[in-house]
Formats: sequence, structure tokens, C-alpha cells
Amino acid sequence: MYKAKDPQQPTTPTPTIAEKKLSSSGQFIFGGLSGMAAICMVYPSDVVKTRLQLSSMAQYKNSLDALFGIARVEGMSALYSGLSAGLLRQATYTTAKLGVYNVILNELTTVDGTTGKKTVPGFAIKTMSGMVAGAVAAVVGTPAEVALVRMQSDGRLPVEQRRNYRHVFDALLRIYREEGVLKMWRGCTPTVGRAVVLNGAQLAVYSQSKEVILDHSNMADGVLVHLISSLTAGFAASFVSLPLDMAKTALQADGVQYKNTFDVLVKVAQKEGIPRLWRGFTPYFLKVGPHTVFTFLIFEQCRQLFGK
Repeated sequence: MYKAKDPQQPTTPTPTIAEKKLSSSGQFIFGGLSGMAAICMVYPSDVVKTRLQLSSMAQYKNSLDALFGIARVEGMSALYSGLSAGLLRQATYTTAKLGVYNVILNELTTVDGTTGKKTVPGFAIKTMSGMVAGAVAAVVGTPAEVALVRMQSDGRLPVEQRRNYRHVFDALLRIYREEGVLKMWRGCTPTVGRAVVLNGAQLAVYSQSKEVILDHSNMADGVLVHLISSLTAGFAASFVSLPLDMAKTALQADGVQYKNTFDVLVKVAQKEGIPRLWRGFTPYFLKVGPHTVFTFLIFEQCRQLFGK
């Protein structure tokens, strides 16, 4: 027999999309998967960026010249050289950074038990959280990063000097056997420095942009908000982190010419001018920007579909 619902009986409201959130393990799992999916879409721009950073100004005129030059001389497959290392890097680096960052923010977000109003951390705390997440992710992901840079740059070396790694695990095993375990963390310091700067900007700007849009417009928490926020975050992250990325790439590709990050930045600026530190900005932004967009769009969709 049907029983009428007691109007006085409290009900549990159905959570809205904005209120749903992933578990701590979900933050890590879907962070890594979103990063791996995103890198497949933008990988050629990463290869071009690496080649531009390691080449002389005379070798390639610009990003398009490098793109077509690599394809013409080495074949289209060269634009995906080292993809296995790129995927492993995302599986380690992006998993760690998005997982750590979102777990920190969740822990620092408070909810008033009476009103249900959320109090989220300010921009400074978001930036610090992003920097911590970036540092942790960089240490975890450096071995894959070293393999990635070497595999992407192999085609520019004379044939007799090429390492010809078959895949990322072959690269890591050979580095371990031929050069020692510490070489797998070659360039870790500039990698951490770059990750701290990049993620401090990227993660904080994304979170803050999204918050500002939702608070000061009639837009719903959906794809358009995520797109605008991630594009803003991608540009900010690209600009502030490119010099450190260039130094990291130079150290990981050739550890003989430079002593450390500061040595790379000073020598390059003195020899070729300060603008050289931002050489490759277009392919770098074409990699970081779309990668940021795809990563956050995929991650947000996972949050909405699988959030509890």
C-alpha cells in the first residue's frame, strides 16, 4: 500500500554537479588518465619545442620551419618520437600533480555545518598548493622526463651518436646500466624549479579563474567555464615557466656544457640575448595551452561523471 511522504521528514538533497567530488584515489587516477589522453593530442608540438630549444638559431627559423623540417628529413613518425616516454611521464607527473593539488584543496576547504556555505582557500594558498604539487610531481616524473628529452632529440644527432632507444623502458634500463641510477634524475633540480613555477601558475590560475567566473557571471559550471579557465591558466603557465623549461632541456640533453640551471640561463642570455630564453614559446604554448585545456576538460568530466 502506498504511503504518503511525511512533509516533516527531512530529505537528503541530491548533490549538484558542482558539489560532486572525486575520492582521493580518484583524484590521482583520473588526473593521470586525463594527462595521458591530452599528451596524445599535442605531442608533435612538444617535439618541435624540444628541437628548437636544442638547436642553433640558424637551423630552424621558427616553429613551422622546424615542424616541416623534422617531417621532411626524418619522416612524420619523428614527430611522435618518444611518445611512450611522454605517456609514462603523464602517468607519473600528471597523476601526482593533480592528485596532490586537489587533495590539498579538499583538505583546506571548509563547510559551515549550519549554512552549508563553502570557504575555499585564497589565491595565495592555491598558488602554494600548486607549487607543492608541482615539486612532488617533478621528482616522481624526472626519470620519464630524461628518457623523453633524449628520445625526442635523438634525431638531431649524427647517426653514429644516436642512442636509438626502442621505447621508454629500454631507455630507462640502458641509462641505469650504462650511466648509473642517479642519471635517471639528471636535471631534477631545474625540473622541480620549472614544475614549481608552472604548476603554481597553472593550477592556481585555473582554480581562481573558474571561481571568479562562477561567482561573477550567470554561467553554469560546465565546459565553457572550464575552457576559458584552462586557456587562461595555460598562457600564464607557459610564459612564466619557459626559461626554466629551456634550462631543464639543455641540462638533460647535454650535461657537459652547463653546470646547473643558473649557469644555463646566464650563458644563454649572455651569448644570444635574454629573448633567447623564450625561444620556442609558440610550440611550447601550443603544447602547454591545449594540453592544459584537454587535461582539465577531461578531468572535470571525470569529476562530474564519477564524483560521489
